[in-house]
Parts: sequence; structure tokens; C-alpha cells
Amino acid sequence: MTEKYAVVVVGGGAAGLSAALVLGRARHRTLVIDAGEPRNAPAAHMQGYLSRDGMPPAEFLAAGREEIARYGVDLVRDRVVAVEKGEDFTVVSAGGRSVRARRLVVATGLKDELPAVPGVAERFGRDVLHCPFCHGWEVRDRPFGVLATSPASVHQALMVSQWSKDVRYFLHTVAEEELSDEDLRRLAAAGVDVVPGEVAELVTEDDRLTGVRLTDGTTHPRSVLFTAPRAVPQTGLLERLGAELHETPFGAYPVVDATGLTTVPGVWAAGNAIGFSEQVVHAASGGYRAASAIVGDLLMTDLDAAVRRQSPA
Repeated sequence: MTEKYAVVVVGGGAAGLSAALVLGRARHRTLVIDAGEPRNAPAAHMQGYLSRDGMPPAEFLAAGREEIARYGVDLVRDRVVAVEKGEDFTVVSAGGRSVRARRLVVATGLKDELPAVPGVAERFGRDVLHCPFCHGWEVRDRPFGVLATSPASVHQALMVSQWSKDVRYFLHTVAEEELSDEDLRRLAAAGVDVVPGEVAELVTEDDRLTGVRLTDGTTHPRSVLFTAPRAVPQTGLLERLGAELHETPFGAYPVVDATGLTTVPGVWAAGNAIGFSEQVVHAASGGYRAASAIVGDLLMTDLDAAVRRQSPA
């Protein structure tokens, strides 16, 4: 017989584990199916999470897995390949496991596609960075570079100037005329130098970034490079369930209410599955909100069913 759970959580990152913790403590039989591909895996540490500042992401997730196990939550390392919605949800994994669930939490996150510049992918999470809130303090006052991926990268160049006053904005494949007069004025006010020309590669020495080389051969000494990856939301499961999506500058994400409930009854989403800028602390909070809403939803559903059974025909 197919195993039945109250809730299946798809994704075992901060959002999924947080949801599972709340559900387990609420005495709901819960299964977490985790493909083991956290977005922040390249980072050595995570910052800005009160009481966990500087903790390695892998250590954070290991602690979360230990915590949910205390409350009887099951966790398997697998990938969900199909979900069918009937009276309950039937969830099928790549390993051939099929389970039923009354409710779903989708915490499948997103993937970052980096600019195809030699050295960027290899050094991502070390001295090639994306988020100054995550890593700005650790690299403060060093010579920064910002590799443009679109005209909107101006915002990133302006933001990182909070952590260093030596910032060069490499236009790369962005033409200077694509920047507005307001962009140029703000960059000048922030002391950010605009460098036209395509970037050919990153220069390293002794396993550290030392410069950015342009296609014309000039090299700019830099020890940190910020760039904005292209976000690829992992929404395939939600799309197959018929969830409504909305377009953002960072991809299409599910339409959700304040608790993470999607437009598909019984399906909640949390973490980077609902947006590009969900940091670890936000993801954990979103998982908590989704789970607490599910607890209430299941309780009221069962109570209403009991009332109907007790009512005279």
C-alpha cells in the first residue's frame, strides 16, 4: 500500500526544514524529499542570520536535519519527478517511491546561472560574489569590481559602494549609452568608476582573485568581483500542478498569499521557490509561516468533517 503522510515537503533547505520542524512539532506525519542541491552550497559561510551568523551552510542544514528527526519527521535524499492531485496528492520520486499527502510544501528554490566569463563560476562564493548583505562585511574596503549582466546591474554597483570606496563597474556586454543620465550621476556620486569594454577573464594568483582582464588586454587589479547571476526558478512541479505564476525581473514565480499558499488548493511554496531575494533567514521564516497555516488548515478541515458526520441527515 502507498504510504500516507499529512504533508510532503519537497526540498530540504532552510524553508523546507523549517516547515518540517513546525509540522513535526504539531504532530503531523511529515516527509521531506530533498535532492541535496541548496542554492548557497558554494558559500563557505552564511551571514545575517541572528545567532547563526558565520555558520557554514552545510552545518546549518545538518543541524536542521537533526532537529526534525527528533519529532519523527522522515527525510529521504531523492528527487520528486511527478505529482498527481486527486482527493490527496500522490508524490513519486526518482527512486521509485510513491507516497500520498494531504498537503504539499514546495521549497525547490532556484538555480543561479553565472556569466560565461572564465574564472567566474570557479570562484563563485569565494571572491566572486552576488549579495553584499551576505558577504560585504567580510570583504569590506577591498578593491571591488562589478561585472554587469544587464543595465540593471547599476543598482548592484551602487549598493556595494556601501562596503568599499574603490569600486569599478565593468560594463562588459552592456553599452554605455544603455545607462541613463540618472544612473551615471548616481555612479559618479558614489565614486564608482565606469569601465567600458568586454571582460575576457579573471586573473588569479595563489588561488585568489587579483584582477579583471578585458579583451583589449588591459588588466584592472581587483580582489573581489560582484555579479548578478540569472535566476532560474525551479517551478516545474508547481507548473505541472497548475499553479499561477507571475513575471518578475528575476523570472516567473508562483502567486502566493501571505502564508505561501499558491493558487492550487493544498499547495504552499516557500523560500527561493517564491522569489529571488529570499535569504536564508527569510526562507526559514517562510517555511514556518507555511507550516503553521497548514496546521490550522488541516485542523479546521478535520473538525468540519467531524461536524458533518455528527449532523443529522
